[in-house]
Amino acid sequence: MADENGKVAVQTGLVFPGGSSLSEVERAVPSDEPPPWPLNAELSVVGKPFPRLDGPLKVTGAATYTADVRLPGMLHARVIRSPHPHARVKNIDVTAAERHPAARAVHVLEHMRGGAKLRDPKQETPSKFPIVRYVGQPIAAIAAATPADAEEVMRLVKVDYEVLPFVVDLEEARKPDAPRVFPGATEQPATAGGGGAVPNVPQQGNVRGPTKTGPLGPPRGDVEKGFEEAEITVENTFRTAVQTHSALETHGVVADWKPEVLTVYASTQGTSTVRDELAEVFGLPKGKIRVVTEFMGGGFGSKFGIGNFGVLAVHLSKKASAPVRLMLDRKEEHVNGGNRPSSVQRLRVGAKKDGSLTAIHLTSWGTGGTATGAGAGNVAKNMYACPNILIEESDVFTNAGPAAAFRAPGHPQGAFALEQVIDELAEKLGMDPLALRDKIDIDEDLGGRNVDSAARRMERKIGSQKFDWARRKPAGSDRGPVKRGLGVAQSIWYRFIDLDASCEVRLLRDGTVEVLSAVQDIGTGIRTALAQVVAEELGLQPKDITVRVGDTAFPAGVPSGGSRTTGSITPAARNAAHEVRRRFLADVAASMGARPEALSLKGGKVLLGDDGGRGIPFRSAAAKLKTEQITASRSRAHDYGGFAPGRPGMNMGIGGFGGVQFAEVTVDTETGIIKVERVVAVHDCGRPINPLALESQINGGILQGISYALYENRVLDRRAGVQLNPNFEQYKVLGAREVPAIEVLLLEEYQGRSSTDAGGIGEPATVPTAAALANAVYNATGVRMTELPMTPARVLTALAAARKGAQ
Repeated sequence: MADENGKVAVQTGLVFPGGSSLSEVERAVPSDEPPPWPLNAELSVVGKPFPRLDGPLKVTGAATYTADVRLPGMLHARVIRSPHPHARVKNIDVTAAERHPAARAVHVLEHMRGGAKLRDPKQETPSKFPIVRYVGQPIAAIAAATPADAEEVMRLVKVDYEVLPFVVDLEEARKPDAPRVFPGATEQPATAGGGGAVPNVPQQGNVRGPTKTGPLGPPRGDVEKGFEEAEITVENTFRTAVQTHSALETHGVVADWKPEVLTVYASTQGTSTVRDELAEVFGLPKGKIRVVTEFMGGGFGSKFGIGNFGVLAVHLSKKASAPVRLMLDRKEEHVNGGNRPSSVQRLRVGAKKDGSLTAIHLTSWGTGGTATGAGAGNVAKNMYACPNILIEESDVFTNAGPAAAFRAPGHPQGAFALEQVIDELAEKLGMDPLALRDKIDIDEDLGGRNVDSAARRMERKIGSQKFDWARRKPAGSDRGPVKRGLGVAQSIWYRFIDLDASCEVRLLRDGTVEVLSAVQDIGTGIRTALAQVVAEELGLQPKDITVRVGDTAFPAGVPSGGSRTTGSITPAARNAAHEVRRRFLADVAASMGARPEALSLKGGKVLLGDDGGRGIPFRSAAAKLKTEQITASRSRAHDYGGFAPGRPGMNMGIGGFGGVQFAEVTVDTETGIIKVERVVAVHDCGRPINPLALESQINGGILQGISYALYENRVLDRRAGVQLNPNFEQYKVLGAREVPAIEVLLLEEYQGRSSTDAGGIGEPATVPTAAALANAVYNATGVRMTELPMTPARVLTALAAARKGAQ
């Protein structure tokens, strides 16, 4: 119960396998919100593992993805793309294409979306067409009745190019005399898929930077002084490759332009952000645009906006007065679908002999092609307590497809460097890597955002026991050609909250309960989580709840990214369900001869009291409603206690999420092959809503991290700017044979910040994986791998260099 000041006692702390560390704090809970839930162990539905409600539809093929949408009279579109990495388009002749009997519409792209833009557009030679800056850049598109017709008509479009000098290699692009990707300084404003670049950063040639500040604040302390105080210094250079998004479902839309409403079926992580961009491009009121994403086949950060392909599809639909389907093929997806930027990181860390850090200095360069976003410094800046930190990050432009946000942007790169240096430091100090982390992973006030390290401390303890860390041997001590190694690394992520997260809950007279929201389920299971939250509030089971999501005709839904979806949308769902519950009990109380406050909902019944007592089935009670339905809509409210200060325009919750991962590998020193045998992952994300879905997300993050660490590498031809492996044959991703044994352990972390206290897990499991593998490879071989991917060739080269150095 709330006291006279509206404050409620809530439990905070950790619940972990075999114990807990809980205490009570007071939170100011708004009077129109439900009281705090007890711990998961005391709940009926929330916190219990439930199979996904949409699982049967997916495994039977009944689920309708964007590529499955078929509308009457639908046309098929193909995109004409530049074969050159850098060029001016002098002329585009579409006459022959338009005359072809199969052609229904042709459209030339007038403006490029995505990537950086010139600060002063006048520095570019004037042209009626966008400048080409990478191979595969879209130029125009056509629509025809069949895919074969579209291919035939596409070949009739004639484009006259003036080919310009180009550069696709990061090191070459950094040179003062390298061909310029942009003729002057650039900016990249925020878009649906990311936060853009820090403005007014100096740019020399293709190098934009260094940036010494960002979303998480300016430098701390005096780094030079910190290194003077250091008794031990570790320094190394690390490199990571470009990773393409490679979602199983490519980018694509079906656009249906009608005078009354534009409907777009999109493979997107943000129905609302696609709608907003369409409104901007086509000058339409948002109310005349409907975006639908019923099912989606993967999105890791690149599927927030409408994209150039979507703009083209809508123009074609408008011109043809017919629906138009435009799905990227696999080659187009690799080239245009977004990527995680590469990085070159020079990291230096100073410490005292007791392990306490005195200074961290990271200088990094990376290329996101024609886009910014190559920073990798947030992990170094925020993971460990250190009084003096300087991060200097630079974007290097190249004539390659633009980067996009990718599952924990910058963090896997940064963890790969930092977590290896921390292990190197532990070795120099003669400390166990876990003991050093226990020393330096402590709470700090980082510019108003308190990082809770208590969870990671417990995760290290639990994980080390489960993994049997004590069996770890000295580096390279195994005999024989196949050597075994153990490694550990950890992650950090943040509590992002989106207030544009709304739900409507309906209770109909026949007992049907519906949940409606424009939030899209991108494969993470938010449908089932919403059903569990509403079921818990109404005393039902998830199967009793009908969840309708992914349609902007419903209440506003948060875009799915940054691990913000669950923490943003589930409180809105619970609050709406709580209001429906209140009004429902008020309606049925008189028929039961009781006051509403004497009634409870449990086990599919309306009960008089909490202990069973006299009750009636839920559906029978619903039949007594005074109206056909009770409905309530709620939007995400501020966290109890507000958000972290000093973050304009960013609702960053107090506290954060982490995770610790242990990896066991074998390294064949004769072939260079690394085999991941086992991963133990211990993670927290607030109150777990559906542990089964959380485990699935963590498994996915680990597998994607292994793929990044060992296999994925976009290869560009330096002479032609063409990607040489735009497929799944030469662009290797992890397959079934490479999947290790994975054990997931979840901590329940209660912070008392919202009516569900839930958070997301999309990012944290990806962050430490490559770093943990690299540390395990070092433990196996005694040789430090500083470049991703850790291919057999690179392993053999590193081993040979080590042998040569030892002679």
